[in-house]
Amino acid sequence: MPSRLRRLARARWRGQAAQAPLRVMLQDEARFGLITDVRRCWCPRPARPVCRAHISRRYTYAYAAVSPDGELDTLVLPHVNSECMQLFIDELARRHGAERIVLVMDGAGWHDNTLLRWPDNVRPLLLPRYSPELNPVENLWEELREKHFHNRLADSLEEVEEQLTAALRALELDRARVRSITAWPWILNSLPS
Repeated sequence: MPSRLRRLARARWRGQAAQAPLRVMLQDEARFGLITDVRRCWCPRPARPVCRAHISRRYTYAYAAVSPDGELDTLVLPHVNSECMQLFIDELARRHGAERIVLVMDGAGWHDNTLLRWPDNVRPLLLPRYSPELNPVENLWEELREKHFHNRLADSLEEVEEQLTAALRALELDRARVRSITAWPWILNSLPS
């Protein structure tokens, strides 16, 4: 992976992106829904905590891309498919229009290069198959679930989306926390100098 990243960084880029600074971002998606995430919690003795729960098969999805310096870009979208992935890529390219972005992502079916149109300033780099442990964005999802969704019961999918949006906004504004979760040594050592 480090050698592939260095080759991509040195490769020729089209248009204005050819001279722009390079930013490496790791990307992933996660599902959030009406299913309650029941976890252990504290309460004084002899009381026992009661957590309401329900199961519903309705979901919304968070898309995120993070760079090792703690920069986080997110979108909440209704599906995980090529159309939503294209919306996320286009938004990422717009937000970082003055930079070249190498977008490191897993091999999900909706990441297929034949289905996506890559902007001039974004290039994909796929992680090896079946290796979620290589993607630090997975840890961001765990952080969100642990801090913002445990033992909470939402009455509607809109309420889940509001909670998710607020949680993602808090993470986007806390670059130090994002960096502490996602800036793994192997990633920092792989970055081209």
